[in-house]
Amino acid sequence: MRTFTLTAAIWKEGRRYVSKCPELGVASFGVTPAKALDALREAVTLYLANAKKLGILGDLEPVLTSDIRFSTPLQVCS
Repeated sequence: MRTFTLTAAIWKEGRRYVSKCPELGVASFGVTPAKALDALREAVTLYLANAKKLGILGDLEPVLTSDIRFSTPLQVCS
């Protein structure tokens, strides 16, 4: 089993916390930030297991193994 380090973004929506892995587009939620992170970890694990079963895990290799990641706030006007 391989270990990957991905990004987790967590924010509050109403009374819940939303968690998202932007590299894979996988999201989940929880009643606390920690529970949202745990739920996201489970969702990403299932996503990767399914990708492996479907034979497409190799297609995700670049995003899973990249050592270069940037995260910054982005301000926009609407």
